[in-house]
Amino acid sequence: MHKKTRTVFYLILNIIFSIIIVLLNKWIYVHLGFPNITLSMIHFAVTSIGLLICEKLDVFCVKSVAAKDMILIATTFCGFVVLTNLSLAYNTVGTYQVAKMLTTPCVIMMQMCFYDKHFSVMIKLTLIPIALGVIINFYYDLQFNIRGTIYAGLGVIVTSLYQVWVNRKQKEFQMDPMQLLYYQAPISAAMLFIIIPVLEPLDNTIIRHWSCFDISIVLLSSIVAFFVNLTSYWIIGYTSPLTYNMVGHCKFCLLLLGGAIIFHESLAFNQTTGIALTLGGIILYAHVKMKDNRSSPSDSTMEEGKSLVHKI
Repeated sequence: MHKKTRTVFYLILNIIFSIIIVLLNKWIYVHLGFPNITLSMIHFAVTSIGLLICEKLDVFCVKSVAAKDMILIATTFCGFVVLTNLSLAYNTVGTYQVAKMLTTPCVIMMQMCFYDKHFSVMIKLTLIPIALGVIINFYYDLQFNIRGTIYAGLGVIVTSLYQVWVNRKQKEFQMDPMQLLYYQAPISAAMLFIIIPVLEPLDNTIIRHWSCFDISIVLLSSIVAFFVNLTSYWIIGYTSPLTYNMVGHCKFCLLLLGGAIIFHESLAFNQTTGIALTLGGIILYAHVKMKDNRSSPSDSTMEEGKSLVHKI
């Protein structure tokens, strides 16, 4: 397959899988009421199996690292996946997507406060419309609820922490995202398996009767989640960070449309304004960031998209 054709093929697959996983998970929460932590654990387990198969097929090479060095990353991995899934369960698809955009300002704030990173004035200015747009969206959200807002806020904080740490681990161990995920996924699955009996009563999982259709949908969701990661890995290898960011903006808009069509999520005019402001800020941030990185490649910081697993 020609390189350009292959790249376009990977981009299309990634867009399709990324949209399906969000809408499918939302459908599972709305119509099946499947336990969140159990669903996340199954996702991790299936991802682990998929990575083992990929390693056997020489899709990537495993790099040896001590499991104890992965514990902290695996813990935040569990936290951000569970919390963002809870945000999806209790918020509209649109609000869930907009809230995730706060990860960029949060990552930058963490790097400035705890790692003495420096950013240009233009980068800092692009964060204003992002944050303002998210606030406007939440304020005018027709389905606003306190629990969903709390989950969304905690999800942003833990996701940002995870992205900062995973970026540092990639540099420390000279590992690509797939090599890192190879260790994270099984450790995270084991962690969630241990806490499920405490946080999710057995009558919600094992004792409750699940039909073959229910189980099939959950397994389909897990397989799609794995392919989101796999296609993201291919995109990072074959395209630029700018392309990856633009694909992200495309998915953002398509998911808003999908939420409106499938789950009948209506948007107030002011909420739409907030979403447009957030999206505009993210696009401006990507443009300024790429420009800064071209002029000072040695001072480049973590690009969104360098970590695969925030797409689960």
